[in-house]
Amino acid sequence: MVGEMTMKKKKVLFMVISMNVGGTEKALLNMISMMPKKEYDITIQMLEKKGGFIKSIPEWVKIKTLDEYKKIKEILNDPPPRVIMGLLKKRKLLTAFIMLILYSLTHLTKERSILYQYLLRNIRFKEEYDVAVAYAGPMDFISYFVVKKIKAKLKYQWIHFDITKVGFNPYFARKIYRKFNNIFVVSKEGQTKLLNTIPNLKNKTETFYNVLLKEEIQRMADQGQGFQDNFNGIRILTVGRLSIEKGQDITIPVLSKLRHEGYDVKWYCIGEGKARKEYEKLISDFNVRNEFILLGTNPNPYPFMKECDLYVQPSRHEGYCITLGEAMSLNIPIICTDFTGAKEQIKHNINGVLVNFNQEQLYQEIKRIIDDKKFRKELIENSKSLSLNSNKEKSKIKAIF
Repeated sequence: MVGEMTMKKKKVLFMVISMNVGGTEKALLNMISMMPKKEYDITIQMLEKKGGFIKSIPEWVKIKTLDEYKKIKEILNDPPPRVIMGLLKKRKLLTAFIMLILYSLTHLTKERSILYQYLLRNIRFKEEYDVAVAYAGPMDFISYFVVKKIKAKLKYQWIHFDITKVGFNPYFARKIYRKFNNIFVVSKEGQTKLLNTIPNLKNKTETFYNVLLKEEIQRMADQGQGFQDNFNGIRILTVGRLSIEKGQDITIPVLSKLRHEGYDVKWYCIGEGKARKEYEKLISDFNVRNEFILLGTNPNPYPFMKECDLYVQPSRHEGYCITLGEAMSLNIPIICTDFTGAKEQIKHNINGVLVNFNQEQLYQEIKRIIDDKKFRKELIENSKSLSLNSNKEKSKIKAIF
């Protein structure tokens, strides 16, 4: 038979919570950008259709939402006593009794599979995929949904966080994770922590670093607007959700001390989150209202990265910090706390500085980089040669999908 054969596209589903501006969502967008439209039919299944990265999803990628999630969101996320009292107030006595039994069983078994089974009992998905990915991992509900409700030839679990820091449930994971074909963890250190907790997952678990698009980062850094305040001193930048795990709270007293010691410095934070009010109070308490600037969320932080004098990632914990890799792509002096995966990106005193999660140590290292111009220049030059290369991960994409 003469003629060009049409290649069948691989049908791939990624399941996430939403498309908020965050590292997990950015990593997904980067991965999809490596999967050609002519080869893949991609669907992003969200629990809720929201988030600043929705506009960044390619037009050819399908978007689906789990409409039923709105009905069960409170049951999944609110404290059991509040849920039961709410049902009683609405005179839903039978439902309240059922929930009491289910909550009691989840407490006894130490995991929530039986609750998920009940809440999802009427959901049926007809469409079948070649690959289905529980991408927002570890999130038990999404893992359960992909295993039990999605039809797919292959099923993968992605782990983006340090499981020792995020309320990981080993009882659930031992039961459900064995049903995935593969489990991908975004750092070697993160993989080690998973296997130390559940050793029998070893044969199906491997490291898959988040894909970084260095050329795209550099292109976007030249596009949007950066700082607009005409400040001529030292600019420090942090990018990340405003939350306790991201550690911005320790940077505020550090800035106050730097200012008190006479350093002409401002600290800028790109990101939004539940801790904003708490941080605004700290900013006021330390009298740095004009020097510690909360810029809000921004899908393109790269112009700010390019223009800053120092990038600081003060996280309490991470899985593999994609914003750290992005800063490295723009050859900026970097200080970061020694969270999971940090040593796989930063070579201490070569292309960046690693510190403990400690205010005084962070303060001393910022002082060193500001004062020692030769050291600062060495960090910049070394980052050019040691910036991360995603070629290995790009080749893995084709292999696993």
